[in-house]
Amino acid sequence: MVAALLGALLLLLAAPCPGRLDRGAVFQPSFIRMSGPRANVLFLGNSSEVNFSLMLSPIDEETGKLQHSNCSGSRRAGDWNLNVTPGANTSKVTISLTRNLQLCLPNATDCCTTPLCVVETLQVLACCDSVMVAHLLIQAEIYANSSFIGNVSENATIIPNQAFQPLGSCPCDLTAGACDVRCCCDLECLPDLKQLFTGSCFPGVFGGDVNPPFDQLCSAKSMENTPDWFPFLCVQSSLDNTPFLGYFYHGSISTPSEPSFKIPLQTSPGRLFTGYRQGDPIMTEENDYFTVPQQSMAGQCVGNAPVAFLRSFDARCLTHLASYREGLPHGVRINSGTGDFIQQNVIYGTITDIDKFITKSENPPATEVPCKNVTFAEHYKLICKGKNIKEINVTVFLGSLCDGEILTQRFTVKFVSLNSTNETELSGNPGYQVGKPVRAANLSASDAFGSLKLWQPAGRGLCTSATYTPVLFGLDSLSGCMLEVGINEDCSLLRGNVTEKLNSLIQATHIGKRGNSNYSDLNDWVKIIRLDPYNSDASVSSGNLKGICSDIPANLNIRIIIADVGAVQGIPLQEILAVQISYSTVIWQFQCGLTCENPNFLPITASVQFIKVPAQPPIPLTRFQINYTEFDCDRNDVCWPQLFYPLTRFYTGEPYSQCLAKGLALAFLVLLAAITSNPWFQKVWNNSLV
Repeated sequence: MVAALLGALLLLLAAPCPGRLDRGAVFQPSFIRMSGPRANVLFLGNSSEVNFSLMLSPIDEETGKLQHSNCSGSRRAGDWNLNVTPGANTSKVTISLTRNLQLCLPNATDCCTTPLCVVETLQVLACCDSVMVAHLLIQAEIYANSSFIGNVSENATIIPNQAFQPLGSCPCDLTAGACDVRCCCDLECLPDLKQLFTGSCFPGVFGGDVNPPFDQLCSAKSMENTPDWFPFLCVQSSLDNTPFLGYFYHGSISTPSEPSFKIPLQTSPGRLFTGYRQGDPIMTEENDYFTVPQQSMAGQCVGNAPVAFLRSFDARCLTHLASYREGLPHGVRINSGTGDFIQQNVIYGTITDIDKFITKSENPPATEVPCKNVTFAEHYKLICKGKNIKEINVTVFLGSLCDGEILTQRFTVKFVSLNSTNETELSGNPGYQVGKPVRAANLSASDAFGSLKLWQPAGRGLCTSATYTPVLFGLDSLSGCMLEVGINEDCSLLRGNVTEKLNSLIQATHIGKRGNSNYSDLNDWVKIIRLDPYNSDASVSSGNLKGICSDIPANLNIRIIIADVGAVQGIPLQEILAVQISYSTVIWQFQCGLTCENPNFLPITASVQFIKVPAQPPIPLTRFQINYTEFDCDRNDVCWPQLFYPLTRFYTGEPYSQCLAKGLALAFLVLLAAITSNPWFQKVWNNSLV
């Protein structure tokens, strides 16, 4: 025991700082290479009794080693400063350069004369009672800043305006101090060398023709197949004024006072409406939009989306308690379309089955916020007659929403004719209205009513729990659901099951041509063209390939061909011409995770595509339009149909009065030329001279 105490005492006396054990104080890192004016390192250990110093360490020219350093330095050496931020067991050591790193301008001082501005070797010493505890070696190689601060010399190169004078007058001059072959604009090419390739010079802009004459210039002779009337329409101008200047024009962009979609129907108070048209926004008493939350093209909900006349929709929006916002008050009166205003008839109800609207969040609530009574669903029913709205019935369902719950709100807007009932509701009269359900019929059954639907998955997205939504006219759609499949699934049964699921969406044999198709009139309906799924050979099954099935009809494709067949009061009448149903097959393969016991999910989809075709074949091109494409105004800047364009109000190149005067003078000259070239004029002229 006595020997141990004596050893500890001797160790304390031999330590750099008497009375304290040396715990291995060190810089971390112990060597750094600086490329900037500041660097930070850490000193690990207690720095309360440690003195830090900075020293420039020149290299001995004979030995190539650093010269010996001692603890007599300070925290400043040359252009360098040392700053220490002490801590409990860790201190921050900062080495910074104080000199200017800008490149020298003419007659300037305190700057860098060469790009490599600083090349020095530094040492940071940590000493305790003149005994070095740790040291840091720094190799500094710092380049001067590429940018400079100050006034630009008047002798600097001035870049010309490239709109009028190209920056590179000879782009093919690629080699400095030498002649580039075939580059006739290269000033380094002597006349003797240019004679070798005079006939093979680079053409165009690359060859030095940086300001070529444009095709519409009267002096341009490079146009091929120049028409006879070109001298009448060509432009007489200098090369300084060319159409290429339009590429350099930076015009200001003015913001319109109102978005293009915001066109109020009533521009002054007291003015009576003439009625809504399909797609017009419904207005309120305050001349604002009547808004109901709707889904955007990106799938997100827009709370202040205006309701369009005769555009029904069914929207679902996700929200939680923190982001819940109340919509438009139900006390707002709606403009009926004739200038008078109608009040909304509101009926309130309570949600009994909240599981259809509420899902629990995976993250627990951060704070305990009391539950709030919110709107779960709003159903708007607008009863219309012609272009006017006669009545608005609103059903609002309320419920309690708590923190940590996700609410799926539902908003529906439905337009119903005043003279129709729910059983005989039409999708247009006579043509279809965009957003209305496509009418379907099963004319082979006693009950002719049919349906054309898509899936509307909920919850986990399984086909067993999915609901249905009708196919809406004019709206391309894609929906799907998941089908559970095991590894031992029989391929034939799987094909039949998938086909049955897809066929359940189409409970019809015919589709209505118009929105008011009559079930008793066969001419109002078109038969659905079915392309049955491909039935693979019986020998190809999953008996030998377990977990793999080919030719699974997993995709249902519904193509509906529509056309505009007329118009009523400027509104196009759209009809359905044909409907085709086809299937796309896939190869299904079971994917095993850790085990192959859990079933896989097979996605099956159904898509609807509306293809619009002209009601009549387009007018074929004439032989003149096919052969003489240079006269086509859509392909050329100058064409003969625009011969009298300067005489119209659309031409703004010069005052209209001057254009009219020049046009009349040109017409007079043409008429005079036609008269004087006539034979009878020559006869009259000769008789008058006799």
